[in-house]
Amino acid sequence: MATVIPQPDGDLQTALQHAVALLQQDPAMAAEQAREILKVYPQAEAAQQVLGTACRLQGDPLQAIATLEPLATRHASSPDVLHEFGLALGAAGRGAEAIGVLDRALRLDPEHRGAWRTLGDQLSAAGDDAAAERAFEKHLALSTRHPEMLEAAGCFSKGNLAKAERLTREVLKRDPLDIVAMRLLASIGVKVGQLEEAQHLLERCLELAPGFHLARHGYTVVLFRRHELDAALEQVDRLLRAEPANPNYLILKGTILVRRGDHRPALEIYERILGGYPRHAGAHLNYGHTLKTVGRLDEAIAAYRSSIELSPAASGEAYWSLANLKTFRFTDEDIERMRAQIVPEAGDPEDQAHLAFALAKALEDRARYDESFAFYKRGNDVRGKHHRWDAKVNVFNTARQMKALDREFFAAREGWGCQAADPIFIVGLPRAGSTLLEQILASHSRVEGTAELPDVIAISRRLGEKSRKNPASKYPEVLKTLTPEAARDLGEGYLASTRVQRGGKPFFIDKMPNNFQHIGLIHLILPQAKIIDARRHPMAGCFSCYKQLFARGQNFTYDLDKLGRYYRDYVILMDHWDAVLPGRVHRVQYEEMVENTEAEIRRLLAYCGLEFEEQCLRFFETERAIRTPSAEQVRQPVYREGLEHWRHFDKHLEPLQQALGPAVLDRYPL
Repeated sequence: MATVIPQPDGDLQTALQHAVALLQQDPAMAAEQAREILKVYPQAEAAQQVLGTACRLQGDPLQAIATLEPLATRHASSPDVLHEFGLALGAAGRGAEAIGVLDRALRLDPEHRGAWRTLGDQLSAAGDDAAAERAFEKHLALSTRHPEMLEAAGCFSKGNLAKAERLTREVLKRDPLDIVAMRLLASIGVKVGQLEEAQHLLERCLELAPGFHLARHGYTVVLFRRHELDAALEQVDRLLRAEPANPNYLILKGTILVRRGDHRPALEIYERILGGYPRHAGAHLNYGHTLKTVGRLDEAIAAYRSSIELSPAASGEAYWSLANLKTFRFTDEDIERMRAQIVPEAGDPEDQAHLAFALAKALEDRARYDESFAFYKRGNDVRGKHHRWDAKVNVFNTARQMKALDREFFAAREGWGCQAADPIFIVGLPRAGSTLLEQILASHSRVEGTAELPDVIAISRRLGEKSRKNPASKYPEVLKTLTPEAARDLGEGYLASTRVQRGGKPFFIDKMPNNFQHIGLIHLILPQAKIIDARRHPMAGCFSCYKQLFARGQNFTYDLDKLGRYYRDYVILMDHWDAVLPGRVHRVQYEEMVENTEAEIRRLLAYCGLEFEEQCLRFFETERAIRTPSAEQVRQPVYREGLEHWRHFDKHLEPLQQALGPAVLDRYPL
């Protein structure tokens, strides 16, 4: 914050400098210091500006406006005063006025970096994404010493990550301390899944420039993606201490809270944002996601509808979110709008993929199966171009598991690991009934449902020490080098890292489906944990995956041949675990659960060591947050209608059938 009027008095200058220094560390103390100054120097306008800023930072934007508005009137030619006044107006939800004041500040000083970034935030909150992007680009141009960074940023926004990375690395070779280049390289890392490298880059950024809010925002996102939720929450709260009403920071905090299972405060945050920024399409979208999770379906639909109306040109995710409710049905008008927005060989890939999947679901619901499949294929093709998966690598990794973790390996390590029996793992292929099993078990008085937790996968990656510089993972062979103490520590570490997801019940569910690849690791570090394999007819299960647009991961689902090969590897590996750890895994066949629900539920509970409870039969009445695509389906009784639905698309599924092969399909007669 700049001083409004130079003050000749030395004691006053010292007091003002102290007040300004307190702003970021302790706004309440800064306000107190400013008030003390004003008692002695009532006309000290610099102290008034400090007081206004301190009020905003304490979450009192109305007092901030009352303090700053007279200053902004008297010093209408001061870009710094106008910027601070614009921040206060934005914090109060008076976005249109904030934009007007910030425009005035930037006419006075077109190179005011802070005002450009604040204007970008306000324009984004107001729903003017194009103008917001221009403001952020101007902020970037003023923040970097290297013109190439503008080109790199343009490449990044257009999806040309290879060129963006090359340009950025060239800048860093010449200027290793350029924090703008570090942040952009970290953003590229996030896009391509190199989260650890991105985290290191952003940590270095923040060492060099602790007040670099864009880097701290990116750092928070990386921590969130790596499931370090407490650390992510701490970082976003630091951002909010600087800008308590920044809608982008608030949305990020809401997203973190949802992942932690704190849905009520997340809903309050979204409602607060929308109170001040009713035209913020992203806030409506995130609000809808949270409402869906807690089962407030009608309100979720309304929120998604609002997002579409506010941002029709970038509404793919909102349309897909409606389709992903599974029980929602689109209107004729919806279908025509989606058709109009699908642009062959053009458009934003993410948006186009979302639109294609949503339109495919709409057409499927109307029994227009051939046309529906064409759009499912288009969505998968678009998605597959940007989310690669190598079937040969998967075969190799499956073979490594089977070779390294054989019967002798486990016999030599019997009794190792943490002996806690808290976790119940549900593994298998996505869309194979795992959410149904979770809902049944979470209806039991002693079991808590959580989510698809990434903690086991994170442990495997840490053990593997894989990086761009060292692409060959040491996992699973590294498990042979563990000591009994290390195995126990890993099990205890898993319980510690998942504690944030739990309440007070003795057992909890981790339903990350990909954990079937890590059953050997799970058994080694948590030998008393229960492991349930959710199995479904391979044609039905695989095609259900093909129809599902996953937020991230599951890259094998975007091609029918790859899907079949993945499923084949899954069956081979599960057969291996059954052979070397007989009886360790309890298998639930989805079709059996549908046909003989009570018998299968009793068998499931017996395996988990749980007494039968009647409520488990009435799982669809259990009220709890559900964070997977099957949320609305498992709030209904078990139904048979979906078992054979894949046959409507049978003539399009030959690549899947060929990839599965007779070794798999002969177990499930067609």
